Amino acid sequence: MDEEEFAQLAAGAALNALSPADRETFEAARRRHPEWEGQVDADAATAAALADTVAATAPPLTLRSTLLARIATTPQLPAMDASAAAAAEPVAAWSESSDEPAAEPPPATAVIQAVSRRRWTRGILGLAASLVLLVALGLGAAMLNDYVNRPPEIVALQQIEDAPDSQSATVEVTDGGTATAHWSESVGKAVLVSQGLPQIAADESFELWFVRDGAAVSAGTFDSADGEATAVLDGAMEPGDVIAVTIEPQGGSPTGEPSTDPIVKIPTA
Repeated sequence: MDEEEFAQLAAGAALNALSPADRETFEAARRRHPEWEGQVDADAATAAALADTVAATAPPLTLRSTLLARIATTPQLPAMDASAAAAAEPVAAWSESSDEPAAEPPPATAVIQAVSRRRWTRGILGLAASLVLLVALGLGAAMLNDYVNRPPEIVALQQIEDAPDSQSATVEVTDGGTATAHWSESVGKAVLVSQGLPQIAADESFELWFVRDGAAVSAGTFDSADGEATAVLDGAMEPGDVIAVTIEPQGGSPTGEPSTDPIVKIPTA
């Protein structure tokens, strides 16, 4: 997978729109290429800002002018509910010469419909605003979930890169490929990012080591199906350690010591 394909998957992930298969491919690529994590953060920030781009929509201008015209030409009743006004009995005539004050006629049907349309329009606008809010909350929850559930090696790599004493070194892997160690003495962690690792048998594993004072201390095992891997070393790193990788039986060396020559040796001093 190249960086352009990863960027397309990152955009889909920011919108929580990846299929299960694409999600698995995306997460695998994140583990193999932690240097692309900035693309994920940028897409997540862009998705979160989408909710702010929806402009407020006003009712049609004709609705307001029509309603005002009706109000200006319609005799007004005392304040009452529109449904009660609609149910009032009509008067036979409208005259100032009647002995008793005549009841004012109910609002015209057009007025009631105009008011109803205005309420309906406000309801639609409120619903649209609610949907935008729900989308924003959904995207925020998805991004929060992705952040909280980051792989431990990605978390460790970020901690190292944020440290003021962050360091890194790159060497060639035996028979091709490269391996880059990232470490920080203040954080006390180290992460190895490898590409072009040799193919190993199904019953073998890559084992990490801290080599110090002439002795090798196991720092865990990892596997790689396509020659790429990002792995955090178990245990605390000490100043001057050499980070090494050997090929061992599945699960690690049974003796607790390297049984083969290292394919990677990275001094940190």
